[in-house]
Amino acid sequence: MTLPVEGGTRLSENYVGAVFGDYDSYLVLSHFKGHAMAGFGGAIKNISIGLGSSEGKNWIHTGGASRTSFMGGAQDAFLEAMGDAGKSVSDYLGNGERITYINVMNRLSIDCDCDGNPAEPDIHDIGILASNDPVALDQACIDLVSSAQGNESLMDRIADRDGIHTLENAETIGLGSRSYRLVNLDQE
Repeated sequence: MTLPVEGGTRLSENYVGAVFGDYDSYLVLSHFKGHAMAGFGGAIKNISIGLGSSEGKNWIHTGGASRTSFMGGAQDAFLEAMGDAGKSVSDYLGNGERITYINVMNRLSIDCDCDGNPAEPDIHDIGILASNDPVALDQACIDLVSSAQGNESLMDRIADRDGIHTLENAETIGLGSRSYRLVNLDQE
């Protein structure tokens, strides 16, 4: 299924799985952690690469250069394409009105769950965050990781892959805002 990308930096269309349109709303549950290419994986990664068809995954990884191979794309193009693809999903779901995000922050490793042999976790449990804004949610997770004990390897991975650029671009194209307010439900 092809979704238009309105105002994207790299993509003008996004390719998702054929049954994507069979659902009226989505609850996106993500394990927040590191990622070998993106620096980190959370809500934006899951609504872009996670919902992408085989062609769509290649399209995003190459920043819109290829639908047949995920090799050869520039790093910033890949990061920007994730935000573009995420925006197309959000737009399709009523400009984000029919999608909610939950990031689980436990057993945080520098590697993604898609890695067949991931590094052992350096950060064990921060908590669970939820939002209707994937940019704010991923930003809040990064901010909490940055103050967690044992964060050095994950923060180095995010910096080395310029992972923050995903959030910068996603905010610029209107997927969400990097500003947020944390509400602790244990204290409500």
